[in-house]
Amino acid sequence: MKAVLDHIVLAVLDMDAMLAFYCGVVGLPAERVDAYRDGSALFPFVRLGESTIIDLFPREMWAKGLEGSAEQQRAGRFPNLNHFCLAVDAAEWEPLLARFAAAGVAIDSGPMRLSGARGEALAIYVADPEGNKLEVRFYD
Repeated sequence: MKAVLDHIVLAVLDMDAMLAFYCGVVGLPAERVDAYRDGSALFPFVRLGESTIIDLFPREMWAKGLEGSAEQQRAGRFPNLNHFCLAVDAAEWEPLLARFAAAGVAIDSGPMRLSGARGEALAIYVADPEGNKLEVRFYD
C-alpha cells in the first residue's frame, strides 16, 4: 500500500507560544489563525508543504479519553500527539477497510467527511496495537 502523511495533530496548552514557535522560530506559515481567534474555526494549523499540515488543537478540542493516563495526569503530563493521518488513493480505501475487518481492527469513528491538508476527504479512525490513534482518509 502507498500512503503519504497528511497531517499530525498536536494537543496545545498555549496556542500563542505554539504559533510563535512554529511560525516565528521554525518559519512555517500559519493558516486559519484569525478564524480561530474569532471563533469561526475550531483550530489553526501550520503548513509543512502543499499536502501536509500540523493541526494545533486547543485543550477544549482534545478528545475524551486522550487526556492521558492517570499516572500522566498526576504528573501533570498529557500526550502531545492527538493522532496522525495517512492519506491513501481512493483505490486503496476498500481493500484497507477489508484488511482492518479481517484483522479485527475496529473502526472507532467514521466514515465521515473531514477537512485536511488538501480539502475535504472521507476518513475513519482506528487505534494501533499500542493505542495510538490513526486517521486514514482519501480525497475525492
